[in-house]
Amino acid sequence: MMKKILLPSILMILAYGFWISPDFKEIAAGVSIFLFGMLTLEEGFKAFSGGTLEKILKKSTDKLHKSISFGFVATAIMQSSSLVSVLTISFIGAGLIGLSQGIGIILGANIGTTTGAWLMAGFGLKVKISAYAMPMLVFGVILIFQKAKALKGIGYILAGLGFLFLGIHYMKDGFEAFKESIDLASFAVDGFKGLMIFIGIGILATVVMQSSHATIVLILAALSVGQITYENALALTIGANIGTTITAVIGSLSSNIDGKRLAGAHFIFNIVTAIIAVIFINQIMDLVAAISDFIGIASDNHTLRLAVFDSFFKIMGVIMFIPFVDTLVKFLEKTLNSKDKIPEVESYDTAQYLNDSVLEIPATAMAAIERETKHLYTNAFEIIAHGLNLKRSNILSKMPLEDVVSDKYSADTIDIGGFYERRIKGIYGEIIDFAAQAQSDMSAEDIQVLYKLKLANRDIVDAVKNTQSLQKNILKYSTSTNQHIIDEYNSIKKDLVEFLRIIDTISNTKEEDVLLTLLSKTRVYIERYDIIANGKLDNLIRNHLITNEMATSLMNDSAYAYDISKNLLAMAEVIFVDKDMLDINNSMLIDDDEIEQLLK
Repeated sequence: MMKKILLPSILMILAYGFWISPDFKEIAAGVSIFLFGMLTLEEGFKAFSGGTLEKILKKSTDKLHKSISFGFVATAIMQSSSLVSVLTISFIGAGLIGLSQGIGIILGANIGTTTGAWLMAGFGLKVKISAYAMPMLVFGVILIFQKAKALKGIGYILAGLGFLFLGIHYMKDGFEAFKESIDLASFAVDGFKGLMIFIGIGILATVVMQSSHATIVLILAALSVGQITYENALALTIGANIGTTITAVIGSLSSNIDGKRLAGAHFIFNIVTAIIAVIFINQIMDLVAAISDFIGIASDNHTLRLAVFDSFFKIMGVIMFIPFVDTLVKFLEKTLNSKDKIPEVESYDTAQYLNDSVLEIPATAMAAIERETKHLYTNAFEIIAHGLNLKRSNILSKMPLEDVVSDKYSADTIDIGGFYERRIKGIYGEIIDFAAQAQSDMSAEDIQVLYKLKLANRDIVDAVKNTQSLQKNILKYSTSTNQHIIDEYNSIKKDLVEFLRIIDTISNTKEEDVLLTLLSKTRVYIERYDIIANGKLDNLIRNHLITNEMATSLMNDSAYAYDISKNLLAMAEVIFVDKDMLDINNSMLIDDDEIEQLLK
């Protein structure tokens, strides 16, 4: 209901303002052009978010101070804490970074926003900034129409900067003209009452514009021509810092629980910092005055002093919060509990990493699908182990194969069909649906990678279904009086155990030479299931060691074991092996004699 009323109310207020004052139109147009510039700038940086930004993020957030530095630098370059917040929520949603790393980035981004105030106060208000805007717009628009993604991205960045500068120009000129008809400074309110009123106005302005950056620029433009007092400008700045949390909260609504926790951390940080600033406003003003005097800022240069206040206010908040980041993480994890609990046998498992927030960027969407595929494989591994009537923990241990096979999981038949419905089918469906949404914004190259991921998911599902087909006779012949058929089925199980161990090793190994050897081993293990080619089946039949029915079952089940191994190998090559390494492996395949030597 509130949303339905808010938009018409804003439009009516703007229309009334346009009617009573032509100068108000210039200010509003300046704000609109500035906001459009921010959107264009964000679009430009998103063009480069498919690789470079993500690689830097993953390498630059392993320590808290690195996370803060990354947040600061990224925001200073992109001039948009909102974009940094959305990127951070996307990466948390995709599981690429943790909550504490995300909080560090948000703290750094908070400091990074101060660079905009310094640029505006020190450069934008003292130079005819529109002279720089026009060439940027011209070159930017030309580059936007280029086919190359990089050139298009640079074009959006140049156009965005051009619109930002043009918006600042119109806001400044608008306030100067507006002053001749209405002096807003006459509405200034002193004391605590004025502080709270203008904090509220700052919050409202930021919520409406969805940009604290735009609010700060508007405050500086008004302050530069004396339309607001310095004290009221400080209050508006505090309000803008609170209002910016709304962007983070809205961005987290479609994210997973960690994304919501990050928005909660952002909200707590900004609210607590604002409360401290209000309580100690007089002392902070005195410190700002002392710092300004020390660095040579004139007492009547209120715009630069406001930039000093903005920097001191935000750096103070970050310094206060750094010792309590771990405590904050624990508080948020305890307060905002995930509804998605680890599923029991009877419950239905769901996707853990797929949410709308990671769709913002193709790279995070791809990363989320890859992590979800690994989640699906983890479930499938457990089902395959139980289908073979083996314990998962034994398979992953160094226990001798004979002991693994003899230590049965259960004396009862495992309902693989039920497991499939509860632990595989739903997640698989969610992955395919999510992939269809994600590929709409992907390049042709990314779509090819996504196609391979979808095939990997299908291979996992097929491996589970083949296990279900294999399970029947494994259980049937485990109690047979014919020791030969028992030995053959135990041999199938042992080969699968060894194969699963290799796949697990591949999933945890990054050493190139080890991976190449393991991939070669897996191929020869798969060939072991061809009991017709290796003469084993003929020998059993010719010597009357098994019946014809047993022979048929053994032949079919060996094929199922072959398919399980083939499916899991294809999946592993997509999910666990680097593409370049896989190409090397395929070009350097060794012959069967060499592989047999490796297996000895």
